[in-house]
Amino acid sequence: MSNGSEGATPGFLVWRLSMKWRVAVDRAVAPLGLTHAQYSLVASLYGMRRGGERPSQRRLADHTGLEPLYVSKLARALEAAGLLERTRDPRDPRAVQLALTERGEEVTRRAIDVVHGLLQQLLEPLGGLDSARTRELTRELTALLDAPLGPSTDSSETDKNEEQS
Repeated sequence: MSNGSEGATPGFLVWRLSMKWRVAVDRAVAPLGLTHAQYSLVASLYGMRRGGERPSQRRLADHTGLEPLYVSKLARALEAAGLLERTRDPRDPRAVQLALTERGEEVTRRAIDVVHGLLQQLLEPLGGLDSARTRELTRELTALLDAPLGPSTDSSETDKNEEQS
C-alpha cells in the first residue's frame, strides 16, 4: 500500500487517486497545449461526435460532470486556440453547440493516445486495461458514480425533527 494510505478512508483514497490522475494527465497533455480539464472536454466531444452527436455546452457539461459555466469558459479558450467551434443550435437559439475543428481533432487524437498510455500504466497493477480486475473496478466505480449523493443528515437532528412534527 502507498505511503500514508494505510487506514485511509475510501473517500480519501478516491480523492488521492483522482488528484494523481489529474496531475499525470495535466503533465502528459501540456505539450499538446491542453490542460486536464480541456482534455476532458475535447476527448468527450470527440467520442460524442463519433457517436453521431453534436452536443450543446449543457449536454457536454452533463456528460463530463463539469459545471456548465466552467464548460463555457473552457470552450471559449479552446475556440480561441482554434481547437473547437461554437455555434448557435438552430433548434434552440439559447443553446450553443460545440464541434472540434480539423486541428482540434488531430490534437485530440494525439492526446487520447497519450492518455491511453497513462491509463495502461495506472491499471498495470490490476493486470492491465483488459483484465478481469479492471472490468470489476470499472463496474464498482460506475456503481459509485450512479449512487445518489447529497447532504447527509445527522440522525440526532432527524430524531429531533420527527419529535417536533
